[in-house]
Amino acid sequence: MKIAKYNIGQDYKPFIIAEMSGNHNQSLERALKIIEVAAKCGADAIKLQTYTADTITINQRGGLFDIDDPTSLWKNRNLYELYQEAHTPWEWHEAMFKCAADNGILCFSTPFDDTAVDFLENLNSPVHKIASFENNHHPLLKKVARTGKPVIMSTGASDLANLAESVDVLRQNGCKDLVLLKCTSNYPASPENSNMRTIPHLRELFNCEVGLSDHTMGIGVPCAAVTLGATVIEKHFCLSRAEGGVDSAFSLEPDELKSLVIETERAWQSLGMVQYGVQESEKKSLLFKRSIYVVKDIEMGDVFTEDNIRVIRPGDGMSPKYYEGLLGKISKRLFQKGYPLKNLE
Repeated sequence: MKIAKYNIGQDYKPFIIAEMSGNHNQSLERALKIIEVAAKCGADAIKLQTYTADTITINQRGGLFDIDDPTSLWKNRNLYELYQEAHTPWEWHEAMFKCAADNGILCFSTPFDDTAVDFLENLNSPVHKIASFENNHHPLLKKVARTGKPVIMSTGASDLANLAESVDVLRQNGCKDLVLLKCTSNYPASPENSNMRTIPHLRELFNCEVGLSDHTMGIGVPCAAVTLGATVIEKHFCLSRAEGGVDSAFSLEPDELKSLVIETERAWQSLGMVQYGVQESEKKSLLFKRSIYVVKDIEMGDVFTEDNIRVIRPGDGMSPKYYEGLLGKISKRLFQKGYPLKNLE
């Protein structure tokens, strides 16, 4: 499949998405800088989130509207306050899309309601992303699918039955190009609960491209995902974790994003094919394998022993598999130390 100018698939290097989320800290200048730096680091796309506090929740206290989990990065706030801080002002979007284009990368977003989809369509967003917490929002899925654009959907916090239902809704409403991202909805997530072996299973079940939306620290998990067939990698990105931001604690910094781009491509390059035998690139290295050598001068009539022949490097003598068969045999000629035995001479 294609997303704008990019080919997505196992025959192509991974498509790398830098997720800005709320790491702009309500500064358009910082948001544009994040885009510029992501492009310099080699990312293929920058992803935004398009909502307001009012389109995603209501300003309410009590119950689940309050974040009282002591382990949460956002504890002691209510949802409305969090989304007010984290949202990307809609009036910034046009400048951000232009900045991405000027820097040679794609810009697209996660819409959270119908008005956001319409807004992004007016900006000619090349693809729409569905967040894990929205993948059961069937009205939104229908709206996005009917745009005819490719859809990338995260699979976090979903059982298989609900996920299959959501995929059906997308496809029945016109979605032809779909990428499912394996996702663990913890912030941050741990490698132990990432379960990357799900990736080939998702591909087989839903016959679509599969990738990873990753919230772990570092780049080890995304590299593992690529070796299991992930063709899209999404990671949160910030200029500096020390400067804060709602998602900065589990976001990559610039040097890490560069490494992600390089190492996931290396992981993809390493996949190759099922291969046995000596590759062309290995032929010179055959000389460094072991073979049978004369290690002491041998006279005609001498017996080959462990003292005068050995299995050593380099590899231009007889194969070591003949060594035991040679021991005890009589030499039919003279051999000088350092001679590679070529046959049963």
